Amino acid sequence: MIVGLGLIGGSYAKGLKKLGFHLSAIARRQETIDYALKNDIIDEGTITADPEFIKKADIVVFALYPHVFKEWIRDNQQFFKPGAIITDVTGVKSCVVYDIQNMLRDDVEFIAAHPMAGKEVYGVENADEKIFYGANYIIVPTEKNTDEAIEICRELALLLQFGRISSLSPEEHDEMIGFVSQLTHCIAITLMNCSDNELLVNYVGDSFRDLTRIARINENMWSELFLLNKDSLLNEMDKFLAEFKSLRDELAAEDTEGMKEKMRISTVRRALFDK
Repeated sequence: MIVGLGLIGGSYAKGLKKLGFHLSAIARRQETIDYALKNDIIDEGTITADPEFIKKADIVVFALYPHVFKEWIRDNQQFFKPGAIITDVTGVKSCVVYDIQNMLRDDVEFIAAHPMAGKEVYGVENADEKIFYGANYIIVPTEKNTDEAIEICRELALLLQFGRISSLSPEEHDEMIGFVSQLTHCIAITLMNCSDNELLVNYVGDSFRDLTRIARINENMWSELFLLNKDSLLNEMDKFLAEFKSLRDELAAEDTEGMKEKMRISTVRRALFDK
């Protein structure tokens, strides 16, 4: 079962449905359920936390905002079948994983995960399981997780054709995500706020388009993620500002060799992504 049938939840459903799994879903809007049924993304769906509907699920994937996820578990966990495994796609972990595990029944297990994939569009209408192909997938276990649940999470990633599957603690995850995901979104947002020239579109090349693709952003979701990971993100922003100022100062001082060294380091480090 998928709870939250947006881009990521819908892509999970679409990929698993094609593999022959029976997919049920809970969404906020009836239009979402209707679209998913019409396009064969799910087998059945509802917009209510129906006890009979919920208790049929062996595995439940939550694709909700962090605060909504915690509220949903608090209000509806009594409907899970004993032995159910739940997982998620949430972009922050420390402020979510421990709260969920502490409130969850002993006969239901939550194993956290983060699919590192997405698009700059939203909604089940844009669901596409191909966004997972070759992408990174992070499993975020704690001491409360069993080997069985971790393996189920890994199998889910393999079924959806993720490329590299890694494991991090909630704290390690949030530190890493603060840099590779949240900081990059901050940079894209800031760049697009630097100029209100509507004619830019006539002059930009691929480098600008690539760098600002993620500036088309869901402000409700990302502002929540930023605040929930504030300490890690502020730390990464401070390091970025210091490095940017260093490059600026080298330019101002016409320190050609200093700039070239930064470029050499950048080239070597970026090349690792292409292996």
